[in-house]
Amino acid sequence: MNEPYAHVSLIVAVVVAAIAAWFDWRRGEIPNWLTYGALVLGPFLHAGRVLASRQPMEIALTEGGYSIVGALACSIVPALLYKQGAIGGGDLKLLAAIGALLQTYNGVEAQMYGFFAAALVAPAYLAYRGKLFSTLKNAFTILANMFRPKTRQEPVAESTLSWFRLGPPLFFGVLVTAYLHW
Repeated sequence: MNEPYAHVSLIVAVVVAAIAAWFDWRRGEIPNWLTYGALVLGPFLHAGRVLASRQPMEIALTEGGYSIVGALACSIVPALLYKQGAIGGGDLKLLAAIGALLQTYNGVEAQMYGFFAAALVAPAYLAYRGKLFSTLKNAFTILANMFRPKTRQEPVAESTLSWFRLGPPLFFGVLVTAYLHW
């Protein structure tokens, strides 16, 4: 990142993740206008960043394409988790938006740091609320169901699921990634 506008995408990603974390913390949902807006903005941001530094159009289009690939790459694991009911749709869209804003490498890195932060905070939060053991049981059932045939899958009652707001840990992940790549 030697070009003059290299850090713009990092700043935008931190701002988007901060807004998402605030909404998720306060309301329990991440607004579509934020996630879809960032998802659409990502390719244009990267293409514009390249054009602003007076590089050829082909490089700008390539960077925009890398942004789309980043969104797809950052959606693979979250889409599987969403399909199993382990995360919400807002979290999935936020992770895709972060992938679009940070592209593949940095997007997956931010996702990894966010999941690590959630893995550290969630057990303490769930233990405090008295739901740690039931949540662990449900998590193992959901994981096992991924490998079982449809006829042998065990149901997990929706009333026994515990929801953890992933927005704040994802903000932490984006913040760490931005710091490391500044």
